Amino acid sequence: MGTVTSYFGQLCGQEKKKEEERLLRANDRPFNFSYHYANNAIKTSKYNIFTFLPLNLFEQFRRLANAYFLFLFCLQLIPQISSLSWFTTMVPLILVLAITAVKDASDDIVSLLRNEKWMTVQVGDIIKLENNQFVTADLLLLSSSEPLNLVYVETPPNNRLDKFKGALTVNQNTFSLDNDKLLLRGCTLRNTEWCFGLVIFGGPDTKLMQNSGKTTFKRTSIDHLMNVLVLSIFGFLASMCSALAIGNAVWEVKDGSTFTVFLPREKGANAALTSFLTFWSYVIVLNTVVPISLYVSVEIIRLGNSFFINWDRKMYYPKNDTPAQARTTTLNEELGQIKYIFSDKTGTLTQNIMAFNKCSINGKAYGELFDMSGHRVEITERVDFSWNQLADPKFIFHDFSLVETVREGNQEANAFFRLLALCHTVMPEEKKEELFYQAQSPDEGALVTAARNFGFVFRSRTPETITVVEMGQHVTYELLAVLDFNNVRKRMSVIVRGPDGKITLYCKGADTILYERLESSCAKLMNITTRHLNEYAGDGLRTLVLAYKDLDERYMKEWKQRHHLASIAMDGREEQLDELYEEIEKDLVLLGATAVEDKLQDGVPQTIEQLAKADIKIWVLTGDKQETAENIGYSCNMLREEMKEIFVVAANTAEGTPVMSTSCLPQAYALDKSLQMELLRTACMCQTVICCRVTPLQKAQVVQLVKKYKQAITLAIGDGANDVSMIKAAHIGVGISGQEGMQAVLSSDFSFGQFRYLQRLLLVHGRWSYLRMCKFLQYFFYKNFTFTFVHFWYAFFCGFSAQTVYDEWFITLYNLVYTALPVLGLSIFDQDVNDRWSFQYPQLYAPGQLNQYFNKKAFVRCMMHSCYSSIILFFIPWAAMYDTVRDDGKDIADYQSFALLAQTCLIIVVSAQLCLDTHYWTAVNQFFVWGSLAAYFAVTFTMYSNGMFLIFTSIFPFIGTARNSLNQPNVWLTILLASLLCILPVVAFRFIVIQLRPTINDKVRENMRKNQSIDWAFLNCCRSPAHNQGFFKFPPSGRSAERSFLLTCHPVRQEDTHSNEKYMHVHAHAETDGNTHTVCLYIHTHIA
Repeated sequence: MGTVTSYFGQLCGQEKKKEEERLLRANDRPFNFSYHYANNAIKTSKYNIFTFLPLNLFEQFRRLANAYFLFLFCLQLIPQISSLSWFTTMVPLILVLAITAVKDASDDIVSLLRNEKWMTVQVGDIIKLENNQFVTADLLLLSSSEPLNLVYVETPPNNRLDKFKGALTVNQNTFSLDNDKLLLRGCTLRNTEWCFGLVIFGGPDTKLMQNSGKTTFKRTSIDHLMNVLVLSIFGFLASMCSALAIGNAVWEVKDGSTFTVFLPREKGANAALTSFLTFWSYVIVLNTVVPISLYVSVEIIRLGNSFFINWDRKMYYPKNDTPAQARTTTLNEELGQIKYIFSDKTGTLTQNIMAFNKCSINGKAYGELFDMSGHRVEITERVDFSWNQLADPKFIFHDFSLVETVREGNQEANAFFRLLALCHTVMPEEKKEELFYQAQSPDEGALVTAARNFGFVFRSRTPETITVVEMGQHVTYELLAVLDFNNVRKRMSVIVRGPDGKITLYCKGADTILYERLESSCAKLMNITTRHLNEYAGDGLRTLVLAYKDLDERYMKEWKQRHHLASIAMDGREEQLDELYEEIEKDLVLLGATAVEDKLQDGVPQTIEQLAKADIKIWVLTGDKQETAENIGYSCNMLREEMKEIFVVAANTAEGTPVMSTSCLPQAYALDKSLQMELLRTACMCQTVICCRVTPLQKAQVVQLVKKYKQAITLAIGDGANDVSMIKAAHIGVGISGQEGMQAVLSSDFSFGQFRYLQRLLLVHGRWSYLRMCKFLQYFFYKNFTFTFVHFWYAFFCGFSAQTVYDEWFITLYNLVYTALPVLGLSIFDQDVNDRWSFQYPQLYAPGQLNQYFNKKAFVRCMMHSCYSSIILFFIPWAAMYDTVRDDGKDIADYQSFALLAQTCLIIVVSAQLCLDTHYWTAVNQFFVWGSLAAYFAVTFTMYSNGMFLIFTSIFPFIGTARNSLNQPNVWLTILLASLLCILPVVAFRFIVIQLRPTINDKVRENMRKNQSIDWAFLNCCRSPAHNQGFFKFPPSGRSAERSFLLTCHPVRQEDTHSNEKYMHVHAHAETDGNTHTVCLYIHTHIA
C-alpha cells in the first residue's frame, strides 16, 4: 500500500510529548507497533465494578456538606460529646449518598455500554464501514461504494477539525493528503453502502478527542449564591455553638455544683473542659441548620422542570419532528434571568432555505421591473422554463428579460451562469430519473439550481472533470484546481480547461474581498454593481460577487507545479498555498452579483417584540453586509421606524471607529482591547445592537465581553457550526435544529426547532423554574432554621447541656419524610400565573433579571422569619405546658409531652406556611401535604406505642406519650394558638404589602382572577339550555364605569385546540339601561 506520513501537532496542546511526525504502513502491525501508537480504546466511563464504591464515595465526600456530616457522625460516636444517637445523622447521610450514587452509576453505565467493537483496531489497519455506522477512528478514505469513491458523512461539532497535512507514498510517487481525504472519528456514514479506510489516528490521538478538551461546567448564579450562603451558615453555626458553649461555662460556674448530686462530674472535669465538649455537642444538635439534602433536592427539582420542557407539545415542531430538549438539567432557573440574547441570523431568525431572487450581470439588474417613471412594478407571472427539460419545476423567477438575454447568447450572461454551474462543491444525485443536488450550504444549492434553470445544468463531477449541459449541449471541463472557501478567504475559485483548451479561473465571494482583486478596467462596472448590491442588501438579500480570469497555459503549468509542491509540504503548507492563491486570484474581470432570499421564520417579529417587552436585550451577530443586517433588523421588529437615529460603526482603522448610540452595527476594530470597553458602554445604552460582518470567533468575543463586564445572564442561540463558539461562551447556549445539521444542537444546553419557541422557553419555563427554585430555597431554609432555632431557645432552659428538644426519631425523619415531598411538590408544579398570562404580560420576567425573588436580603428575611416562628413554637408550648395538669388531675408537664407538643406545632406551622406559598394547587400537591401530615401522626403513634417500646426499649423510649398528650383539649388549643400566631402575621404582612406596594405579579394575578370570574359568568350562562339568562357586572372591578348586563345566550360552539383549553363563540343579547344589543363574544378560558 505504501507509507503515510502525517503532520500531527498544534492540535490542542494536550499531548504529553509533542508528536512532530507519524509514519505508518498499511496492514503492517509489527512496523506500526514499533512506534507505540495509541490503540483505539477510549475510556468513556469513570468507574468499574471494583472502583465504583471507593471512587464515588471519595468524590461525594469532596463536597463540603457531605464531609461535614461525616465529621458529625464521627463526633456522635464519642459518648462525652454526643447527645444524639448515631442514626440521626447516618440515616440522612446514607440516603443522600445513595441517591447521588445511583444517579452517577446510571450516567456511567450509559457511557460504558457504548459500542466497543472497534477498541482493538490499531493504527495502520484497513477497516470497512457500512451505512449509518459511526466513524470510530480517524481514517484515510481509500474507496467506497459510491462512484468516484465519494462518501457522505454527518460531521460532529468541533472548531478545530480542519487541520490535517499528510503525504501518501506509493511506488515512489508522493501525493498530498488534506482534510478532504480524512474521515474523522465522530462522523456518521450516510447514503453510502460501504467504504474502506486506513486508520491514521486511534483512540485518544483522534482529532475529536484531542480537541474535545475539558467541557466547561456551567453553574447558575443561584449555585454560586448557595455556596456563599452555606459557608455563611457554617459561620453562623459556629457562632451559635460558641455562644451556647460560653453559656454552659457560665452555668457550670454559677449553678453546676448544685446538680452534682444528680449529675456527678467525671474525674478531672471542669467548666472549661465541659464548655469545650458542649461546643461540639451543639455542633451535632444544631446540625440541621446546614442543609444536607439541599443539593440533592435542587437536582431533583431541576430534573423535573427539564422533563416539563421535553414534554411541552407547544414547543414541538411537527415539520421536522423536532421536540424541545433540555440537554442539561443544571441551568433551568437561569432561563428565568436572561438579560442579553445573542442570536445568529441565517437559519436562526431566517429559514435558511435560499431562493435565487435577483442578480446583476454586466451592470444590468434582473429580477424586478420598473415603469417609465422609474417606479417598481409588481410582477406576479412566473417565467416559463418549459424550454429547458432539465429545469427544476419548483424554481420560481419573474423577470422574463433574463431568460431572453440568456437564450439570445449574451456572452456575459452565459459566463455568469457558467460560473455558477462550475464554481461550487455541490454533488449531483439522480433518483427516479430526477436530478437532485446535495449542497453543503443552501446558498450554493440555490445558485446551482438557478444556473440549471437558465440553461447551464451541472450534471456530474469527478476528481478531474466537471460535466455541464450548456443550453442542451454536454460540455466537459477539465478541473485543474479548486481553491477552497474558508472564513478567512471568504471566496472560492475553480480553475478549469474548456473543450477549446482555454483555461479560466472562476471566482465567487464577498464583495469586499473580490473588489480588491479586480483589474482597474472594472472600476465603472464595479460602481454600478455596488449600487445594485446595496439595493439587494436593503431588501434583506444575501449577495455574492462573481468574477473570472483567463490564464496562460505556460503560466498555469508552472503555477500547478508550485501548487503541488506546496500541497505536499509538511511545514508551512497553509502559508505557501495562501501565497499561491493570492498570486493567481488577482486582476479578475467582474461579471456581476447574485442575490438570494432567506425568509424569516414564522413568529420571529412577534417573539422579538415579546422578549423586548420583557426587557431582554437582543443582539444579532451576523456575517452579512450592513445593509442586509439592517433590513433584517426592520423585518423582525428589532429596528423600528420610531428609532430616528441609527448610528453605524464603519471604519477601516481603529482610529477611525466612531461612537455608537441608539442602535449599533459594530465592526471588528471595536473589539480591540483599547476600544472594547467603549463598545460595551455605548452598546449597552442602545435599544438594539446588530453586529455585521463578524466571524465565528468574533461572535464568541462579543458574548465574552458582555459576560465578563456586565452582571447579567447571557444566552446565545444559533443553528450552525459557526455558532458553536458563541453558544459555548454564553451562560446558556440554545441550538436550533435547522438546515445546517446538528452541530449547534450538540453543543447546546437547550434545543428546539424554531426561534419562536424561545419566548416560551424563557417567559414560561424559565420564569417558572426560577420562581420555583427561589420558593424552594426560601421555604427550605425557613423550615430548617425554624427547626434549629427551637433547639437554641431550649438551651437556656436545660443548663446549656446540649439536650435535644425533639424526639430523636423526629429529628431523623423531619427532612427525610415529613417535609421532603411537600416542598418538592411546590418546587416542581407551582406557577404564579399560567402560560397564557405569562405571554400576555412579559413584564413578569423582570424580577428574575433583577434577582429579586431570592438573594442575600431574602435569605436574611427568611432567617428573621424563622427566628420569630421559633420563638412562638418554643415559648407558647412551654408556657402552656408549665405546671399544666390533665383532665384527670395528673401532671402532663414532662419533657416527653413538651417535645411532642413542640414538634407537632412545628410540623403544622411549616405545612401551613407551605400552603401559603403555593399558588397553583394540583392533586399531587394535595397528596404530598396531607399525606406528609398523616405520615407524621401515623409514625408518631406507632413509635410511641407499647409494642415498639417492648421490642426496642432503648430506641423508642416515648412510650404512651402520643395517646396521653394528644387526647387533651388544651394541647390542641396550644397547637392552634401557636399556629395562628405564626401564620396570621405572615398573612397580614402580605395583605398590607399587596395593598400598598403591589408587585407586577400581584397585579397580574388579580387581573387573572377577575378574568376567570368573567369567564365563568359567561360559562354558567352558556352551559345551560338555549336562551338561558345570566346577570353579571362588567367590568367587575367596582369602578365608576361599571355597568350591569342581562345576557340571553344562544347555543354555544366549542373548539378544542389543546387538552385543557377551550374557545367559545357565544351569541348573546345584552340588555343595559333598557336598550337591547346583539353581540358576538369570543371567550378563551381554562377548563379543568
